[in-house]
Amino acid sequence: MSASTLVDKFGRQHDYLRISVTDRCNLRCIYCMPEEGIEFEPSANILGYEEIAEVVRVLAGMGVRKLRLTGGEPLVRKELDVLVSMLSGIPGIEDISLTTNGIFLAPKAERLKQAGLTRVNISLDSLKPERFKMITRGGNVNKVLDSIDTCLKVGLSPVKLNIVLMNGINDDEIADFLMLTKERPINVRFIEYMPIGHNDSQWKNLYVPLQRVFDECEERQWAYSTAPSLQSSGPAGNYKLEEAMGSFGLIHPVSQHFCSTCNRLRLTADGYIKPCLAWTEEYQVRNVIGDDEAVRQLFLRALGTKPESHEMFKQLADEQTTHTPTSRRMSQIGG
Repeated sequence: MSASTLVDKFGRQHDYLRISVTDRCNLRCIYCMPEEGIEFEPSANILGYEEIAEVVRVLAGMGVRKLRLTGGEPLVRKELDVLVSMLSGIPGIEDISLTTNGIFLAPKAERLKQAGLTRVNISLDSLKPERFKMITRGGNVNKVLDSIDTCLKVGLSPVKLNIVLMNGINDDEIADFLMLTKERPINVRFIEYMPIGHNDSQWKNLYVPLQRVFDECEERQWAYSTAPSLQSSGPAGNYKLEEAMGSFGLIHPVSQHFCSTCNRLRLTADGYIKPCLAWTEEYQVRNVIGDDEAVRQLFLRALGTKPESHEMFKQLADEQTTHTPTSRRMSQIGG
């Protein structure tokens, strides 16, 4: 198969697969899951590691080179390093990353690195212990900070921190997050709050445009400049404070959407292909695993329905969208 196989009708080549390994999570972050939680999929409905590896093997033959393991919280799956080892051994796969809340990461980081994990993205929405506990509904920020230090020690690089900015909740910590880049060789990424599974007034009230980050730098007279893109920096514009060890990025999925360069497909924990994070369209692949041609054709069919844009900017402006927004929460899709 040619590496150009996974090209959609808008000319976007897809070489990146995000794989949700579970819909379960040990936290209940306010922007990701309702306080009462959600009804998790029965274990029997969740793809096994061998099934995931089979799908990736087929897609590697179609040009997929980069993988990201997500959840839920992927580290609630037992022996995730076993899956990483299976995936890293597939010819054509060049990069395997992990998105995690970091609570369970420190004791597992070295084993994951040895299995073939390349790098990590760690969610960290507050540096204040009580506020972090409130946002995550029970999390311990010190465990996350310990995981960050451990990842740096074992050589996972780059280490990226994901901060969802929320109006009146953590937007007063922008300077504190930026200071982390002065002290450590990490990349802090500020992300706009997205209406995934809940386009409601709460989302609009919490939304913060990322110009606020630049405003904070200017108010404090912190000089910054454009920085080279990191490995697989994706949609983030990257910047660096003067004399900082690390860098910071801005991800504008709503106000400055990056759909024109989207190169990713998603595989949900229960075995569905999602061509776009925001919309309802999805295709069950589990039933055809083992038939390589059927898997190929299903991914091509899904890619053929991928829209030009997720249109979150229309949802922010209360405008009519061309597709139906998904009712699945972020934790059920994998982000």
